Amino acid sequence: MLVISALITGLGLGSMYGLLALGFHVTYAVSATVNFAQGSSMMLGAVFAYALATRLGLPVFAASFLSLLLCAAYGVLVERLAVRPFASRGSNAWLMATVALGIVADNTVLFTFGKEPRGFQWTTGGMEIAGIHVSYIQMLIPLAGIAFAFLLSFFSNRTRTGKAMLAVVQNPDAARLMGINVPVAISAAFALSTVLAGAAGILIAPLFNVNADMGTVFGLKAFAVAILGGITSAWGVMAAGLIFGLVEALITALLGSTYTQILSFTLVIVALALKPNGLFGRAEVKKV
Repeated sequence: MLVISALITGLGLGSMYGLLALGFHVTYAVSATVNFAQGSSMMLGAVFAYALATRLGLPVFAASFLSLLLCAAYGVLVERLAVRPFASRGSNAWLMATVALGIVADNTVLFTFGKEPRGFQWTTGGMEIAGIHVSYIQMLIPLAGIAFAFLLSFFSNRTRTGKAMLAVVQNPDAARLMGINVPVAISAAFALSTVLAGAAGILIAPLFNVNADMGTVFGLKAFAVAILGGITSAWGVMAAGLIFGLVEALITALLGSTYTQILSFTLVIVALALKPNGLFGRAEVKKV
């Protein structure tokens, strides 16, 4: 019973890590940069949805939709302010700039929203599986994660727009000659990245209290998942998220929370030592 309960919890957590990590995959696949404020994007999704639903009285669906639009706008802001000015000059300072912008977002929410955690039970109910009560949200999160991974993979590999966005990172000059608006494509990737993070925040809100710091640790783990899965593969990133979540939940259930972070990140280090390009990634082919 303990193991089954841990597996159910792990699937939910793993899917949430996968959703956040997909955001890292999107921006890296299009611009070879990542948004280290991804954890803040997750927090903003939950905070926006909570505020719109509880304080303005909007229906949950409308509040979630508007919060994702706000997250998309935040993603564009991150790209314009913290990434483009540095990446356009060949500088890696965007690494620190995105971290700094995330800290600004966290503290802005802390001062305006407050530091007290808020419960956001936008869904209730559940069902019995193998004698264990499983809430509907615990079943919804894995389904949503897999659906997002499928849609992202389909968009990137099967649609003209998706292929055009992937062409940007391979050769920006050639992409421009083909009529692709490179800055718009990169901004769109960052917007999609923060939408995925915001969706993860909304989905996980009923299981974790909404607060200004909720995305910090999740964002760090999601980046580890993105590297572990092979950041160039959408399905690899999602699979790594599920694996990480399951391993983390099993360690917590069988050995105790004291060992969770120690053992889970140790296993990540070992896995990357054996597979430097990630479990499902491929070595970059360099032309000479």
